Formats: sequence, structure tokens, C-alpha cells
Amino acid sequence: MKLDVNLCNNLKSIRTRLGMSQQELANIAGVTRQTIGGLESGQYAPSVTVSLRLAKALGCTVEELFWLEEDLPEIEAIVAESASNQQRSRVSLARVGDQWIAYPLVGNDAFRIEMIPSDGEMVAVNQQTAISLSNSPALAQRLVERKEHHLEGEAKSQNGTNKVLVSLLDDMDKLQNTVVIAGCTPVLSLLARATECWHPKLRVYYRFAHSKAALRSLCRGEVHIAGMHLYDPQTGEHNIPFVREASTGKNFVLITLGVWKEGLLVPPGNPMGVKTVSDLVEFGATIVTQEVGSGSRMLLERKLQEERVPFQNVKGLDHIAHNHQDVALSVVSGIADAGISTASIAAAFGLGFIPLHQARYDLVILKEYLEQSPVQQFLNILGHRLVRSQLEVLGGYDISKIGEVIANI
Repeated sequence: MKLDVNLCNNLKSIRTRLGMSQQELANIAGVTRQTIGGLESGQYAPSVTVSLRLAKALGCTVEELFWLEEDLPEIEAIVAESASNQQRSRVSLARVGDQWIAYPLVGNDAFRIEMIPSDGEMVAVNQQTAISLSNSPALAQRLVERKEHHLEGEAKSQNGTNKVLVSLLDDMDKLQNTVVIAGCTPVLSLLARATECWHPKLRVYYRFAHSKAALRSLCRGEVHIAGMHLYDPQTGEHNIPFVREASTGKNFVLITLGVWKEGLLVPPGNPMGVKTVSDLVEFGATIVTQEVGSGSRMLLERKLQEERVPFQNVKGLDHIAHNHQDVALSVVSGIADAGISTASIAAAFGLGFIPLHQARYDLVILKEYLEQSPVQQFLNILGHRLVRSQLEVLGGYDISKIGEVIANI
């Protein structure tokens, strides 16, 4: 068919993620290899029949494979008076009365702190606590009656942690249709919300963890996906050496999310004139850092080593921030003169930014999880406009290769 210049597709990224060659996909879908190549390169648009065959072969919907890239609509809105910064920025929108109100997502307003609804209540760890943890005699009796099925012989699970008995507070179907991600970039929460908008029945549960902790959770079978941005100076590679070291016989797929700019956050205007990490020591600056094992901490340590600055000479090493938002708040409040984070965080808080490194942020997944529907739905949305537009307006990210398979380990 004639090419529609507005037609976009996820065909190559989904195919390569599943480990299929063009010929293998062509054989399953009943088309030629040239057809697959032409579709992936955007040379022409598929027919309805070909679209349905490809979606069936790849185990996804047609909408996840093909979509129209349309211009984003524009509306006129009034900036809320409480917003101090009316410059170009991301905004939330709401219809109030007969007008649209725009609320700039700047600084703390760019983040949300909320109580997480519970899926259940842990009511028992073992036979002894089955009764003591329950205030309900009826529940206690049921726990005892179900001991043989739920408690006996389950002191330890396969990953070595204690098994528990949980009383469900939510629908089982909803719980089963959940993908769990561990990582440190705030972008993961944006992806979670965008994915849930596209797939209303899918739930994305995002757990904050620095790169090494996220990888450990993945290896222990606690999450489906781990987000990482670790750099190995010996090989010049991002993430792959660390995953390979932790693989222990398991097979992983690395899918890139994008390349982000990492560096020093400093007050607006950079009043100290900091240009490098060695300036931090020379000027007596106080820095805030993150936990050992985080990509930001490793970047700081590497740059100090490159500039031959003893780590202990830096002021403020005892001030540990647990996420990128806390780093920015420490600089904004004056607790620290500088901190390691990303260009997008600097922009959100109106801070100065001194680039030090461009890191590739990858999503690491066990191959066995790729066939699970919740994981497929999350990954299939990476190339869609709904996601791309969110990351583009955020800034500080190169997402030209989002969704591409970087490595199979």
C-alpha cells in the first residue's frame, strides 16, 4: 500500500525483543521477508490482513504495532496564580468552570507524595503468629484450618525469604495484571501513568531503588524489570558488564529507555563558578551524594578519581540523599552547594547544571518474563507518541533509540 507518512510502527523493537529474525516472523505471519523489512523501514503501510497476522504472530494488538503520529492539539489555558514560574514548562491541566487552568510542574509541584492503596494485609508469617497477628477469632480459625495448604512447609520460599499469608483487599485479576519495576529515574513513574492510560486494566507498580539494588531485586525474582544507568570505565559500556556479572545462569534482555545527561546541580547562576568536581574541594563546597551502588554515587567517585581528588576531601559525604528529588531539594534549601543528578531534575527545580557524563538508561528484564502479558503491554508502549511526548517535554533525554534491544545476556 502507499506509504502514509504519519504511520508509525513498533514492529522491529517488538520482533527483536522476542528474539525473532525477519525471516522467522515472515514465516509465522505468512508474508515475505521483504514485507517485514519494508514495514520496519517505513517504506509502505500494511494492509488490514497483514496487520492482523503480524499482531497475532507477535502476541500483541494491532494498535501496539501501528499508530498514526498526529499533531498534538492545543488549547488556551490560564496559569494558576499560585504558580510563580510562568515560563515554558510542563503543566497539569484541569477544566474549572468554563476555562482551562494550567498548573506548572516546577520544583516540588513536579512530584507527588501519596499514600499507596493496599492490596492486602499480611496476617501470618508462620503457625505461631497465625493467631497472634489476627484480632479476629474467625480469621484465626481459618488460618489454623488452612495451615496444611498455606503454612506448613513454607517457612522459606525459593528465594530464601519468609513466606507469609496475606488477606486480599483487592480483586485477584487486577493483582495478576501488574508489572513491577524497580529503578531510580522519575521517568519510570511517567511511563507507569502513560501505560495505564493506554491499557486501563494494566497496573504498573514502581518501586524506587538505585541501579544495583534494582538489579539485585530482579535477580531475586522480586520485580519484572530493573532500571539501570551504571557505567563501566574499563569496558566503556553501560549496564551490560554489571548484568553479565549478576546473571548466574539466567538470561536477560536489555532494552534502552534513553540517554540522559548527568552532572552537578548548583544554585541558579552557579554563584561559586564550579566547573568540575575538583572545584568543589578548592572552593570548600558542600556536596550531597546518594547511596553506595547508585549510578550518581559511582559517577562522583569516578570523576574524583579522574581528577585525582581524594574522596574524603569532599565536604558533606555524610549527607546521603535517597533520590534525585532529595538532591535537588538539598541544593535549593542551601543545605548543599552541589549534588549529582540529571539535567531534567535541574530544569524541574530551576537549578544550574554542569554536565559530566551522558549515561544510557536501560530496562533489564528476565527473558522468561517477556512472554507475560503485563510486561509486553508495558514494553510495547515505549515507542508511542503518548510516551515520546512526555519524555521530550521533560528534557535532558535523547530518546531516539527508545525501545531498542541493546543486548541479550
